[in-house]
Amino acid sequence: MAARKARVGDVHEVASGMPHVTKWERDDGTDRPVYQVGGKSFVFFRTPRPDAVDPVSGDKYDDVIMIWVESENEKLALLSDDSNPFFSTPHFDGHPSVLVRASQLGELTKQELTEIIQDAWLSRASNRRATMWLREHRLS
Repeated sequence: MAARKARVGDVHEVASGMPHVTKWERDDGTDRPVYQVGGKSFVFFRTPRPDAVDPVSGDKYDDVIMIWVESENEKLALLSDDSNPFFSTPHFDGHPSVLVRASQLGELTKQELTEIIQDAWLSRASNRRATMWLREHRLS
């Protein structure tokens, strides 16, 4: 059986399903939440910005999701793998995060996306919360 392709709904499901998560909604009526743990963002649905544009039309991408990563090495590993849809822009040089367009999430499996979001949560959660989660899931 083939692995199911990731969808935007999976981002919301996985991010909101992690422990101690707060979901912040924008006041402008758009569906661009920010998911935080302990007041630290780990998944952020961005508004269109001039640093992420279509190279042909010049239009700002309106579906960019920022996902935190554990380290610069992790970021570079994700960005150097041409089989996945992650990218970055000069605006995020030195920032521990990668970008992905919602329209390209299907290039990942749901399991791959789940692991990336879980890792994002782990990178931002307190040591105590991260250790507890890893123990509960028998990953430590």
